[in-house]
Amino acid sequence: MFPGARLRDNSPSKTVAYLSLYRKYRSQTFGDLIGQEHVIRTLQNGISTGRIAHAYLFTGPRGTGKTSTARLLAKALCCEQGPTPTPDNTCEICRAITLGNCVDVLEMDAASEAGVDEIREKIVEVVEYQPMMARYKVFIIDEVHDLSRQAFDALLKTIEEPPPHVIFILATTEYNKVPATIRSRCQKHEFHRASMADLVGRLKYVADGEGVEIEPAALTAIARMADGGYRDALTLLEQAIITSEEGKITLKQIYDQLGLIADEIVDGLLLAMRSQDVPKILNLLAEVSRLGRDPRSIIESLLYRLSDLTRAAYDVDSVSSADAAQEAVLHETAAQLGRERLLALRSALSEAHRVIRDISLPRVWLESELVRIATQGNPQVVKAAPAANVAPTTSRPVPQPKPKAEPAPPVKLVMAEGGAADEPKPKLAARAVVEAPPSTGDAKLDEAIAIWRQVVAALPESTTIFRKLADAEAGAVLDKQIEVRFMRKIDLDWILEKPARQTYLQTFVDQVAGPGWTTTFVVSNAPKAAQDVSAVELPAEGARLEQLAKDILAPDRNKVEINDDETS
Repeated sequence: MFPGARLRDNSPSKTVAYLSLYRKYRSQTFGDLIGQEHVIRTLQNGISTGRIAHAYLFTGPRGTGKTSTARLLAKALCCEQGPTPTPDNTCEICRAITLGNCVDVLEMDAASEAGVDEIREKIVEVVEYQPMMARYKVFIIDEVHDLSRQAFDALLKTIEEPPPHVIFILATTEYNKVPATIRSRCQKHEFHRASMADLVGRLKYVADGEGVEIEPAALTAIARMADGGYRDALTLLEQAIITSEEGKITLKQIYDQLGLIADEIVDGLLLAMRSQDVPKILNLLAEVSRLGRDPRSIIESLLYRLSDLTRAAYDVDSVSSADAAQEAVLHETAAQLGRERLLALRSALSEAHRVIRDISLPRVWLESELVRIATQGNPQVVKAAPAANVAPTTSRPVPQPKPKAEPAPPVKLVMAEGGAADEPKPKLAARAVVEAPPSTGDAKLDEAIAIWRQVVAALPESTTIFRKLADAEAGAVLDKQIEVRFMRKIDLDWILEKPARQTYLQTFVDQVAGPGWTTTFVVSNAPKAAQDVSAVELPAEGARLEQLAKDILAPDRNKVEINDDETS
């Protein structure tokens, strides 16, 4: 995106409007484009061999040179000496494209002209006309993913079979939003983020061209914040130039401008977390807060510094600083923290950076979070915990291993009619122990009643099958077959309606009583059952009426599933 020469101003006016740095230093030749050599090589080879596509699709992060390359490609195709991989930038057409007033190179911003009417008016209805002065009529559509579906439909046929004098160049930062029908008709080129070395080098070149003195560490800070975007880097540099007071841009000025924290303060925080020095952590956070740094910026500064420290700890080449003294401090801090602690801090702070945007009191929350990470998130603290049979000597509780009862996970059995389930058997729900029922005088029946009550207690309470079986009782037993008696016929019909429900229940019987035990279902003939059945016909209201309606009007399923509240 950065040129080797500045944009010429050929206008006759004596008053020239101020140009932003990213416009002033826009690439004017393929040789000026930095960091996208793979794209330039492909385009130049295609032009040299005459393999010129009718549609190109440039995709990549913002500020990496997509629009600049589109204009360079238009120059190469329309230059009076071309088509040529090296446009001369001196002919009338090249100069017109540079100034943005070539009538045959039409640029559209799909973010503001996304409708089907704009596409029909500016493209579809004019493609048949021959170019007025250039060799091709070139349409450059920026942020093409913002076009509406109708606009893409209107554009599709034209892109698929355009007239021989028409070239389309589409640019987007969100390739996945471009319809596949459009993507398949374009020659795709991916633009990469700039490396730190490229960004620092280009920033130094522009600063020298502007006659600005800037510290190397300040250049690195700007390049890091640009996150691989050339345009973002130049915008930040321009802001630093405007705010510099004595003509020299310092690292402190960049920190103040970008809302970051000085490295020595960040290192102090990290080392305080390493040593679990809670008072120092709180004091440093209070000092940073007085400088106006918001909690999110504090976490970002910690993460950026941890990135540099990790590189130093693993001896990875870095352009983080050209100052030998700063490099020495970086390696010393990395050695004090250690590799294991560095990785643990990066993981914990990354999670904090993710959730802090939803916190209502971020400053107070950040204090507690850093203290928690320092005192509990240190892997060395866990290793140094005393044994289970030794009483701790400090007020901090020592975590002891405790047996955990795993709750039953939701189980969904989907089977064809009459088929068998392949799902693993559900685990018993964690509940209080069921009291032993009163003795009936029949030891075998007492055992069956106890088994059935434990089975019902093991079912998840929130499920329909638990509610249907809550009043059912074991009334008889033959060998290992328990006769389950329902108080209401509607409950019996529900359990018999789908075999999968009986199979699901049998898994609990197997786990409570062991293999061999089975169940049969009948309606109780006891007088109590008659009373309960008649009670269904009595008037109901409120929650009782709602539950009766759900029981009677439960919809059928196409598949036999245990999923309508049975196992949720």
